[in-house]
Amino acid sequence: MKKLLVVLFGIICPLGAAAQSLEGAWERYYTATNGDQLKSVVIFSNGYQVLTNYNAKTGAFIDCNGGTWHLDQETITEEVEFDSQRPTRIGTEVSFKVSITNTTLTKLEGNIQFTKIDDGTPGALQGAWLMSGRIKNGETQERDTTLPRKTMKILSGTRFQWIAYNTATKQFMGTGGGSYTTVDGKYTENIEFFSKDNSRVGASLNFDYKLMNGDWHHSGKSSKGDPIYEIWSLRK
Repeated sequence: MKKLLVVLFGIICPLGAAAQSLEGAWERYYTATNGDQLKSVVIFSNGYQVLTNYNAKTGAFIDCNGGTWHLDQETITEEVEFDSQRPTRIGTEVSFKVSITNTTLTKLEGNIQFTKIDDGTPGALQGAWLMSGRIKNGETQERDTTLPRKTMKILSGTRFQWIAYNTATKQFMGTGGGSYTTVDGKYTENIEFFSKDNSRVGASLNFDYKLMNGDWHHSGKSSKGDPIYEIWSLRK
């Protein structure tokens, strides 16, 4: 697979410390050439990550990409599973050296700096999840998570994002995300971007949730107001 080298610069951490510090969410604000204020958010879960750019004021979606990642000393290697703007990158490896502090992640090229949002807490659902089923009219409809067509949700301690994509066709179907909370069995999403419909930016959606045999059971009403009951399984 084609390998692209990007260098990040800061303070080099030992393997364990860097891995621990990377998991969670990071953000960056910057100004586009047209003057728009933009925001980047990257979420690192255990083995999976997503990076998204959107308008910080309007929530207008720009692009996102992500996939798997692992750390070897100070080098992270990612295998791209989805890329909304550059599908030819899907299936390729991207390697970059990382150095971090407790609060920042800095990329030397371009002097780009991200600030830590959280370290995977306090939310109860940190990790990468695949939709593995639905309950409809009292019947469970299972979904094969090994197929190329996936709906994945990645959560840190305060941030969430779902992505629908197909690794075989390299098709990107959509994404949405923002902040979330888990309190007393209630899961609340606060939408900051939604690739298909900007009018949903600013909405808050409330759901019931529970963890059963390691799966996340998620019920309530969708952003369209339709009743849903979804089952999500952690990616291995």
